[in-house]
Amino acid sequence: MSRSWVDIDLDAIARNVGALMAAAPDSGLCAVVKADGYGHGANEVARATLDAGATVLAVAQVDEGAALRDAGIDARIWVLSEPEPHEFVSAAGFGLEPAIYSELGIEAAASVGRAAPLTVHLKVDTGMHRVGAHTDDAVALATAIERASGLQLGSVWTHCATADEPGNPYTDRQLDRYEQVLDAMTAAGVEVPLRHAANSAGTLAHPRAHHDIVRTGIALYGLAPSQAMVETACDVGLTPALTWRSNVAYVKRLRAGDRVSYGQRAGVDQPTTAATIPLGYADGYRRGLWQSGAVLIGGVRRPIIGVVTMDQIVVDCGDDDVAAGDDVVVIGEQTVGSTGDRITADDLAADLDTINYEVVCGISKRVERVHR
Repeated sequence: MSRSWVDIDLDAIARNVGALMAAAPDSGLCAVVKADGYGHGANEVARATLDAGATVLAVAQVDEGAALRDAGIDARIWVLSEPEPHEFVSAAGFGLEPAIYSELGIEAAASVGRAAPLTVHLKVDTGMHRVGAHTDDAVALATAIERASGLQLGSVWTHCATADEPGNPYTDRQLDRYEQVLDAMTAAGVEVPLRHAANSAGTLAHPRAHHDIVRTGIALYGLAPSQAMVETACDVGLTPALTWRSNVAYVKRLRAGDRVSYGQRAGVDQPTTAATIPLGYADGYRRGLWQSGAVLIGGVRRPIIGVVTMDQIVVDCGDDDVAAGDDVVVIGEQTVGSTGDRITADDLAADLDTINYEVVCGISKRVERVHR
């Protein structure tokens, strides 16, 4: 039986890096490759972004950074969450630069730094209220880092909660708080080597957030940070890098009244040709798509019939001539002759009442990544 796979266009990722650097021309670019490069393959994406001009990589966990090192990648790698105390040894051993935002984190980092110098990055919570040092504590923590033997302050940074809502004034309030912290550090004699606040949305829509370097994640992969920013992403020239493909595994003719899949929840009202596609929720094609999902075969949208199962879906091809082995596009564009259409990660996200991040990150490991 055929399987499904994901084609990753590394040239598209390189072009996206160029477009983002043009959007923030006075800033460096940090490529966020956590979660296996948002499902695109961290090692390959990391190399493509570095070749295109990124100067720093970022991950969420120490083991993600270690995997990049094991793959032979020697660029700077930031860890965007404060590691557990015992993980600082591995962070130092792999030459990673972790985030810090607590006294416990500073103590754990300093205990390692005395034997192996460690660069750390102080995160300040300006209003996301997830992780990060309180603005009232930031100067004291930065001073403690500077005074700790073996520690070096790499940057002071924050993260914006509503940058993907371009008209929301909360981003400016966060940036006000961030700049007040930086001013207080300057007054206290703290030297801040790098300042950064912009995620993908901040890079595209908030020039004030650019500072010394921007941290771009979802936009690297050619996807908009939110539905409200789809036009902005297109205007900048971002190109989706991922196409999810498969082949028709089996074709059968259904009679009027036949019902399909578990629970017999859906069927056909007239005779139709049905095609079985060898992917399901174990591959990341969510079960919730059974009432609204479709794939492309022959350049035409083919709606799903019946519940998405673990390994297979069935789609309605009407009276069209479809055969086993025919190309299937789950996410991406398909043109056959003069007929063509496109299904985007945003389309699936809208059907699932979620975001495109979850769609691409949710494509499972058993779906092969093919980098071109």
